[in-house]
Amino acid sequence: MTIEMLTPDAMSVASAGDAPRGFADWHRALQRALAKTPAVYDSFTTGRLAAAMQAVRDQAEDVDLRIPTRSGPHELKIRPVFGPAGDVHAIRFWLGPVTARVPDMRPAVGAIWDLNTQTVQLPSGIALFRGISAEEYAPRMSIAGLFHRMSGFDRHAEVLDLLYEPKPGDKLQFDATVLHASGEMGRWRVTIRARDDERTQGAWWLIEDVSSDGSPSRWATLERVGLREAHRRAGTHLAVVQLDYTSISHWLTDPAPWVRWDYLFRPIDVFHPDDRARLAELGDRLRAGETTGVTVRALNYTGGYTPTSLLVYPYPGYSSRQLAIAQLLRVADDVPVLEPQHHTLDTRHGSGPVGYDEQLRHWLAGRMNRSPA
Repeated sequence: MTIEMLTPDAMSVASAGDAPRGFADWHRALQRALAKTPAVYDSFTTGRLAAAMQAVRDQAEDVDLRIPTRSGPHELKIRPVFGPAGDVHAIRFWLGPVTARVPDMRPAVGAIWDLNTQTVQLPSGIALFRGISAEEYAPRMSIAGLFHRMSGFDRHAEVLDLLYEPKPGDKLQFDATVLHASGEMGRWRVTIRARDDERTQGAWWLIEDVSSDGSPSRWATLERVGLREAHRRAGTHLAVVQLDYTSISHWLTDPAPWVRWDYLFRPIDVFHPDDRARLAELGDRLRAGETTGVTVRALNYTGGYTPTSLLVYPYPGYSSRQLAIAQLLRVADDVPVLEPQHHTLDTRHGSGPVGYDEQLRHWLAGRMNRSPA
């Protein structure tokens, strides 16, 4: 059983075995766990189990306890799940007879969404998950980069609402199919709680690898695949843009091939610093229901900037007012375009790399064969 501890004042059950538990009450979960082993319940109370869990959180150390019972000795094993800063984001525990086989614990890591940098901070343990490799791992990832790895996912608006307007108490859990560059599929369970305190403005995450060879994967619908193919043939490139933070949050179609948007140290670097204020100023017109446009300089794969026209529409529905839909159009004909066999990533135009270049090269090599939809 996995107990998430993503905020100081809240704990709940994230999963039990392979099944999600969607923030179920952890006290009741512990009582049910002990009720399944009555002999243990006689000598080991839920209070002692809760105290052991808190000790794992506070001391960030494994706990192994042997519990004598009338039906033979039992074992309690509690393991912390660490985030990128070494904090405990969750604990996992197993309770059973010493003669029972202890199941292998699936890979799990904590992550942090930092609103100021607009990145998901990830520990290196994420490279053990199906759907990602050590060559693709970077300590920080944009939310657009994470979404682009997911197949058949349709809860983008809910995630963006929580991440860009974090309110204490907001929470979300979902499963997603993640595609590796080689075509291998993984299944990730993501549990998120918003935070706005002295530690984090954004959200703390728990990510569990729940992949299995027999588990069903969610594929894109025929409608979505057809629409993406139609946009591809028409050369249309649509993105969800976060206006206040001037970054790309999600691609609704294939990414614009002349724009370097992923594996950046800072996602806002996709647009030239002198153009960001003009982009942010469009928000008032969009909130009035208008459609507007602006030409900005977008980072390209040679390290320079390409003039790009953005036709910007209000984001419909219930999502945060800062989000807009933008259609990106090339202004110049001599634009460095992403080609399968041509990844220069030349940074001579700048003072140094703006992102994780080696990881991007590896990702681009497989991107041409990927269409998550």
